[in-house]
Amino acid sequence: MKKRLDKLLGGFLVLLMALMVLAVLWQVFSRYALNAPSSFTEEVARYLLIWIGILGAAYAAGQQAHLSIDILPQRLNPENRIRLRIVINVLIIIFCILVLIIGGGNLVYLNYLLGQYSAALHIPLGVVYSVLPLSGFLVVVYKINELRNPKQYLV
Repeated sequence: MKKRLDKLLGGFLVLLMALMVLAVLWQVFSRYALNAPSSFTEEVARYLLIWIGILGAAYAAGQQAHLSIDILPQRLNPENRIRLRIVINVLIIIFCILVLIIGGGNLVYLNYLLGQYSAALHIPLGVVYSVLPLSGFLVVVYKINELRNPKQYLV
């Protein structure tokens, strides 16, 4: 399951990055070659950057590629290293549930309730903010997968 999720999320991130590059290229072309800057590309690039950053963080969490200080795990015996990683992953899951899924879900709901729309694209801002609970859910899935295989911490 993890490999399929990695492939799906990685491919989606590549697609978002390609769309952002195209949006920025169009913005530069329309501004300097056509002397008529596009009104929506700046907003598209900004929202795509938000999605890439937050979903990229979920992808990095799944790859165990986040920045960390690993002084303590190196000094622990294998059994305690596994325990430490389990505690860290449980804390990450709790954080993601409380902050990203519940807090992000409340933010999305509030924006839909208030009817806020983006200035240039006229899309609901709840769509933009929906990346928060989505990313939180993905991190939880990755971390539960790690908890199901604690021996991988010894590698």
